[in-house]
Amino acid sequence: MDEIVIIPFDKVYLQDLARMVLNIQQNEFGIPITLEEQPDLTDIPGFFLAGKGNFWLALRNGAVVGCIALKDIGNGRGALRKMFVDARYRGKQYGVGQGLLDILLAWAREKGFLEILLGTTDKFLAAHRFYEKNGFVTTPKSSLPQEFPVASVDSIFYSLLIT
Repeated sequence: MDEIVIIPFDKVYLQDLARMVLNIQQNEFGIPITLEEQPDLTDIPGFFLAGKGNFWLALRNGAVVGCIALKDIGNGRGALRKMFVDARYRGKQYGVGQGLLDILLAWAREKGFLEILLGTTDKFLAAHRFYEKNGFVTTPKSSLPQEFPVASVDSIFYSLLIT
C-alpha cells in the first residue's frame, strides 16, 4: 500500500489538501498567501467541477501528496490550476507530477478541450521546466482570454494546444 494513487477529488481529503498546498506556498516558497485568499481551494466542487472541469488528488498511504485541477473556462479552453506536489514526492522516482498532468491531459482530450492555459509564479522554476518539457509554451498575459482566472501570484503564463 506504499504506491501513489490518483483519484478524483473527495471532500474527505480537503483539510489534508489545504495543509499541503499552504505548506508549499508559504513555507517552501515564501509566498504570503492564506487559505482565505484562495476561495477556489475552499470550494473545489463549485469552482472546478462545473462544466467539463475536474480536480485530482495524488495519495500515498492515504495522505495527499499532490493535486491538479482543470477549470473549464469555455470556448474549448481549460485553465490548469492548483498543481502542487509535496517536495518529498517530486521527480522521476515517484512520477507524481507527470502522473497528475497525464490524467489532466487525457481528460482534456476526452472532453474536447482545444487549449490548456496556466499561470504560475516566477518562483516555481522547476515547474517552468516541467511545463516546457511537456509542450507548454510561454504566452503573454495580454493574450489570455478574459475568462482566464489570473491568481494574484501569477506572473508567467503558458499555453498548450490539445492534439
